[in-house]
Amino acid sequence: MEPLSTWENLLLGALALLMIFWMKPGIKAAMEKSKTAKSDWPGLLIPLVLVVLFVLFLIAMVKP
Repeated sequence: MEPLSTWENLLLGALALLMIFWMKPGIKAAMEKSKTAKSDWPGLLIPLVLVVLFVLFLIAMVKP
C-alpha cells in the first residue's frame, strides 16, 4: 500500500480538527458531569474480579 500524499494528509488533519471542534461542547459537558458524579468502584471491580477468576479457572482446567 502506498503512503498517503500531502493533500490527503492535509485533508485528514483538517477533518480531525473539525471533529475535535464539533465534539468539544459534548466533551466539556461530559467532563463536568463526571466531576460531580458519585464514584462507583464496586461496579467496576466486581466484574473485573469475576473475569480474572474465570480466566484463572480456565487455565486451571487446561493444566494437567
